[in-house]
Amino acid sequence: MPDFFNPFSGTVPDRKLTQDELLRAIRLDIAGELEAIHGYLSHADATDNALAKAVLTDIANEERVHAGELIRLLGILTNGEEDQYLLKGKLEVDATQAGLNAPASEATAKDEPTIGSLKTTGV
Repeated sequence: MPDFFNPFSGTVPDRKLTQDELLRAIRLDIAGELEAIHGYLSHADATDNALAKAVLTDIANEERVHAGELIRLLGILTNGEEDQYLLKGKLEVDATQAGLNAPASEATAKDEPTIGSLKTTGV
């Protein structure tokens, strides 16, 4: 699990966390879940053992649920502020995707070579 700069990582503090410390801790927990997902799926991809692959993938999916729970908790604890940032990021990606899916202008299609056109012309 990432350790970052968390002074409470791996220890129970002798006092309760402040709200800011709690938010940082939850972000650290989210990072840990994402790291665990990566590790389990990497291990599943690296084996031909069907049982190991199935168990590791199932565990990775459980970690995805944990990440979702923590992200939702973070949204609640920040009174929706975190959700607004996540929504803004989602909308930015959606806009980029829409731009990529938009039909290219005829001038662009004619004038700019693509990987495919370079392969077919032998350039």
